[in-house]
Amino acid sequence: MDRGRQRVVGHPLSGFTLLYGMMYAAFGVASPFWPRFFETRGFTSEELGLLLALGTAVRLVSGPLAGRIADQLQARRMVLALCLGSAGIVALGLATAKGLALLLLISLCHAAALAPTTTLADALASRAADAPRENGRKAFEYGWVRGTGSAAFIIGTLFAGQIVAAVGLASVVVLHAGLLVVAAFVVFLVSDMMPDQQRPTRGTITPLGGFSTLIRIAVFRRLLLVAALILGSHAIHDAFAVIRWNAAGIGPGTASLLWSLSVAAEVFVFFVAGPPIVARMGPAVAAAIAAIAGVLRWTVMALTTDLSMLALVQPLHGLTFALLHLAGMRILTQSVPPQLAATGQAIYALAAGAATALLTLAAGVLYARYNADAFFVMSALCLLALPLTLGLQSADKT
Repeated sequence: MDRGRQRVVGHPLSGFTLLYGMMYAAFGVASPFWPRFFETRGFTSEELGLLLALGTAVRLVSGPLAGRIADQLQARRMVLALCLGSAGIVALGLATAKGLALLLLISLCHAAALAPTTTLADALASRAADAPRENGRKAFEYGWVRGTGSAAFIIGTLFAGQIVAAVGLASVVVLHAGLLVVAAFVVFLVSDMMPDQQRPTRGTITPLGGFSTLIRIAVFRRLLLVAALILGSHAIHDAFAVIRWNAAGIGPGTASLLWSLSVAAEVFVFFVAGPPIVARMGPAVAAAIAAIAGVLRWTVMALTTDLSMLALVQPLHGLTFALLHLAGMRILTQSVPPQLAATGQAIYALAAGAATALLTLAAGVLYARYNADAFFVMSALCLLALPLTLGLQSADKT
């Protein structure tokens, strides 16, 4: 074993592929149906809005907290397994709970347990992907496992739609919980590739010290801002694209196909196009491509609802999301100390999530006042991010 860095023996890709498949299938079977599920349990529109808002607030807190605990205890796999298992068990309570107060409490506990899972998994997978095998080559491409997750999400959603039609909405809760519990056991098939020489002695890093250490890294701060601008720019699309299409006479079936184009492009970039772009051009160029794609995508959506044009720009989601995500993972791997990997992932997710939440709130006002021209605001955010990507070229730790 290399003293500076653990080498990967065997085929770690299979374990991570299974983990991401189970996790994202669990998300896919339930995510599209949660609003309808709570509506059938007696939640009004106002109460559902409160539930979703509180869930977002809980996730923004629990993600960084769990990441910091995982790094502090040097137990990223264990914390991930506990979060997945807890989320699965708590989710089962939603199927039988009575009363709005109890449903709200269980839902918030579920959100708190589920929030850290993706960032902890990414901390493990991105580091394991870059760890050298015995032949000196990197273990695998992170994009392959993340692409598996996106594909599993689609399959889970399609499968859940059939099950709901046959059995009812409560079935998605059981599927969701079962997949999460299975994923909790799969966690122990993957490894945590922290270099031995960089494993800190317990107690030498204070809980808050990890956050302050990361914020002092210039390229990390720049990445947070770029991700917040580009990922946050999706807010109006996610909230109002289908509404705009419907007003233009584009029916649900066609809208669903347009949405599917974006997800298919995401999978393609994760598996095929993204890894070589990041490897050959570097993460800074990849982030710049994502910003340019965002400017083009939102400008076209502001100007037209022509079906052929929409079909051309929807696949740009593969660049505005997937390529940026791959670039972000590479920069995090290069710039964040290994002993703070989970904390770094959590703060990265927090920056993107908080920006998206704030811009989603603003989206309603912008769309009500400017209608389709609101997409120009999102285009401007990507344009603002473009020069900032230049500062991502240096992924040093100072």
